[in-house]
Order: sequence, then C-alpha cells, then structure tokens
Amino acid sequence: MALKKTEVTNEVEKESLSGKKAKAVFNSNAKEKKILTTFSLEPSFKEELEEVFEDLGLGWSAGIRFALKEFYKKYSNN
Repeated sequence: MALKKTEVTNEVEKESLSGKKAKAVFNSNAKEKKILTTFSLEPSFKEELEEVFEDLGLGWSAGIRFALKEFYKKYSNN
C-alpha cells in the first residue's frame, strides 16, 4: 500500500520580497495612505535616471520620491 505524500505549504514563505514590501506600505498604520501612481518613460531616459539614483544610493521608487520632493521644494516657493 502506497502512501500519498501531502505537501504543506505556508503562504507567508511563498510570498515574494516585493509582495511583502507592498503589503507593508499599503497596510501600514501611517498617517497617510500611499497612492500607487503609474507613468510612462522612454527606456533610455529611465536607464539614465536609474544611474543617477544608483549614484545617490537610491532605488527606483526612492529616487522618484526624492526627485519629486526636491522639485516641489524648488518650485513651491515661487
């Protein structure tokens, strides 16, 4: 008589790192909820931005947030 092997899966272990980060961002008890924003760029321009952000020690998302904050600081005083 053969025994059937049953696999026990843990959904938490299967979840990707990016999935965990997304849940942390969108489920956090922060003062404000985050808004997911999309936009289009030319691939060459995106590569240039990624290089600049990498030189600053930032990933893509953090670099975009940083750039938007700096833009706002510069032009909100006018």
